[in-house]
Amino acid sequence: MRALAAALALALSAPLGAEVPAVWRPVDAATGQIADVAGLEQLARDFPDSASVRLRLLNAQLEAGEGEGALASLRWLAARGHAFSERAKARIPELIGPAHAQAARDAVAGVPLVIGGSTVFSTLPAEAGLIESVFVPPGEQDAVASSVSRRSLFALGSKGNWIDVPIPRAQALSGIAIAPDGNVGWIVSANIDGAMSDPGGFTGLIGLVGPMRDPLMIPAPEGVAVSDLTIGPDDRVYASDPLGGGVYRAHPGAEALATLVPPGTFRSPQGLAVSADGARLYVSDYGYGLAIIDLASGAVSRLVSDVPAALDGIDGLWLHEGELIAVQNGTSPMRISAFRLSDDGSRITGHRILEQAHPDWTEPLGGSIADGALYYVATGQWALYDKGVLREGAKPLPTVIRRLPLAAR
Repeated sequence: MRALAAALALALSAPLGAEVPAVWRPVDAATGQIADVAGLEQLARDFPDSASVRLRLLNAQLEAGEGEGALASLRWLAARGHAFSERAKARIPELIGPAHAQAARDAVAGVPLVIGGSTVFSTLPAEAGLIESVFVPPGEQDAVASSVSRRSLFALGSKGNWIDVPIPRAQALSGIAIAPDGNVGWIVSANIDGAMSDPGGFTGLIGLVGPMRDPLMIPAPEGVAVSDLTIGPDDRVYASDPLGGGVYRAHPGAEALATLVPPGTFRSPQGLAVSADGARLYVSDYGYGLAIIDLASGAVSRLVSDVPAALDGIDGLWLHEGELIAVQNGTSPMRISAFRLSDDGSRITGHRILEQAHPDWTEPLGGSIADGALYYVATGQWALYDKGVLREGAKPLPTVIRRLPLAAR
């Protein structure tokens, strides 16, 4: 307790942007309501790699007439490649005041660089609905994709066609994970889209080994709606609840998911990745950044970055050859990044942008890694749906799966 108190005291006294201990500050709905400059400055110290937090601070600084602070926030965002809308580019120099207007114009003038490196792997028909994730095994011989709106699994056939595979009691299907040896695989079922409740629907993990008419099921705790998942080297599965904020785990023969990190630690945990030695779990909290869970103790810390990079807005997350591969659909512009980890896995020492502002994207979503490439959903359709059904006047689109090589070019 003394060590934690000392670390927190140092964080409170440190200047904005200074190096502080990697303490993870628990976040909840109330954290998102902080709106005063002082409170947001402290939040920016606690989460020094979150563009979402820095944007909230910028808005508060502009409203309070703190021109120098607002300019510092603009430059912080520019250093991390943040792209402002044309409306914001015109409005911010007016709000910041004449003394800093030109410097503000210079800070927001950047245009996002379009970076592409992927090719189309396959396309699901529009009838498959809202596809959330895809799993492609080594060799590209087959693939499976999860549909949120259809509550079905889709399998890639030998002729390149996608086959609907109904799963009994399935709700919205999202994350997919299969162990490297192919012996263990899971898909997540939960009401994550706010659709009309199905009294007979199953919430939890559904096994992808054996007959789909009577699959193995591991239920989630009451009130928990898991979405993303990953599998560790010991075949233990980890799942996150983006609505409730907790993280859960289970071994293949478990009767139910057990709580690893309770709600209130994270606001919206999304992508998960287990370290190569199975000792740590990396978790993306969508609005705040990347965390590390020590799997032996359950202790949570913040993943520190030694390089300027935005670590929030991460949906999908995977570990590949010492790098965390991240689909960042919550940044502006949207991008896919590779974050190089230190030898001990506690810090980020390098950052590569693999793909950014792709002209054929709608919203990149989940996927999987095989044969040195990321296979991912490139045309997410969440904006077309509301509570599980298409919005009025909207039409479903085909879902494009792209293949992105991960080797440095």
